[in-house]
Amino acid sequence: MRRIVAGIGGLSLAVVLSQFPEYAQQYTQRLGGAVDELRVITEDFDRAAAAGGLDRPAALARYNASNDDFLAGRGTSMTATFQRYDNLSATLARIEGAGAVERLQSLPAYLDTDIGQRTLENYRPAVPVTMEGILYAGGGFILGYLMLSGLWRFASMPFRRRYPAYR
Repeated sequence: MRRIVAGIGGLSLAVVLSQFPEYAQQYTQRLGGAVDELRVITEDFDRAAAAGGLDRPAALARYNASNDDFLAGRGTSMTATFQRYDNLSATLARIEGAGAVERLQSLPAYLDTDIGQRTLENYRPAVPVTMEGILYAGGGFILGYLMLSGLWRFASMPFRRRYPAYR
């Protein structure tokens, strides 16, 4: 009975962990799309500033110095857009250069972002046919099997028969 329960636990964790590479791939695609769109906005702003004989900081300073609340607000909004572009670009570079274990360690960071939440909302499970997916599934099976097997043994300790010691 212990082996059956442990096997079910192993299979369950194998299925769950095998999905991580697919989630990471879908997250990376969404992140890449966001970075691409922010790049378009950033490059367009920089081109417009250069056409006016300004660089980005000077153009933003001009926005912020305006007495018009709308223009000052746009300057603040563009500053936030450039910061988001820099942050998301750095995150994308880290993910693309990360190994399988590094990506798994970064899972809490993935889930804690707007892009991570939207990825999770629209996530579609996939069969793991990559080596990474197979390794995660295998690791999940072993871990789940060992955890439930150990838990079963621990929980059944009070019910074991005690045989008298022979002297």
